[in-house]
Amino acid sequence: MDITIHASFLPHDDPEASLVFYRDGLGFEVRNDVGYDGMRWITVGPAGQPDTCIVLQPPAGDPGLTDEERRTIAEMMAKGTYAGVVLATPDLDGLFERLRSRSVDVVQEPAEQPYGVRDCAVRDPAGNLIRIQEAR
Repeated sequence: MDITIHASFLPHDDPEASLVFYRDGLGFEVRNDVGYDGMRWITVGPAGQPDTCIVLQPPAGDPGLTDEERRTIAEMMAKGTYAGVVLATPDLDGLFERLRSRSVDVVQEPAEQPYGVRDCAVRDPAGNLIRIQEAR
């Protein structure tokens, strides 16, 4: 069976700040930017990989959420414990310096991990944990 991951979803609470982080910081392409009822869904992805996307979504966009669930999501996003993604690059140090120069929230500078990868960690403007490992 041939199966790939086409899209992952991360919440955002400031679409413009998210665009700056993903487009200008990570260098992702903006593939779609859709507004509805005062909310925005922004699809981004790495250049040259049109079948790999991250959809930045408003956390309150699901009409099935209760007010309590919305509050819980907002609290978890504020703490940076709600969502995350792992990316890979052949130039970890270069990407890290590019992000640092943009004053991103650095969680961990590039380091060798005991589980066999070299990586770093930052938070996007919504608090999502973004781990970036060195592609080998």
